[in-house]
Amino acid sequence: MSNINNNLPIIFCAIDKPDLESAKKLCTEISKTGLGLKLGLQFFNALGPQGVLEIEKSFPNIPIFLDLKYHDIPNTVAGAIRSITSQCKPAFLNVHAAGGLEMMKKAKEACPAETKLLAVTILTSLDEQAISKVGYKETVKERVVQMAKLTQEAGLDGVVCSSHEIEAIRDVCGDGFILMVPGIRPENSDAGDQKRVMTPHKAMNTGATHLVIGRPVTQNDNPAQAAQDILNSIK
Repeated sequence: MSNINNNLPIIFCAIDKPDLESAKKLCTEISKTGLGLKLGLQFFNALGPQGVLEIEKSFPNIPIFLDLKYHDIPNTVAGAIRSITSQCKPAFLNVHAAGGLEMMKKAKEACPAETKLLAVTILTSLDEQAISKVGYKETVKERVVQMAKLTQEAGLDGVVCSSHEIEAIRDVCGDGFILMVPGIRPENSDAGDQKRVMTPHKAMNTGATHLVIGRPVTQNDNPAQAAQDILNSIK
């Protein structure tokens, strides 16, 4: 288990809803559990910064991971980060490591100190066959480790990676590097479109700092209880 103590929730629940009413209903359930919130592209593209602000206002004590995965030329990404953080105050924000060293450095310079900046490595929906078709010559693990090292060189706080690369990244980036891990599925749950998955308990014991969990909680008839069951499984 990671020894990072940043006083933030272990689990961030993915609230990727396209309308504010259903998003706030889910957030109300999550607010009973001590989980953080992850607001992604579906939410942001439908509701924009005003939607994020409404969630921040309605649930001021719940940290937000704003999962926007910026990937563009350095100045554009830096400008985007300055724009969103001038309006919203997320605990986490992210860019794509594939944007390169200079892009990540500019992104970090533009990001306020109170927002931790992460870099996405390889999406958890991709496997070896998929990244080969993209043109990567290395294995998923080799490519992810390379991206993690570049992210650390750029001065970012950590990466978003799958559970399958946790140990390899810890070996090269150390214990102080944040690993935000999506693709988490409790025992006997459907993997859906995720390819590289792991249970919450195993991911934390392997060295994850934070977990991102969506459908196993949000599609449950009792989201708060589902979240609490996952927290109990980690303990």
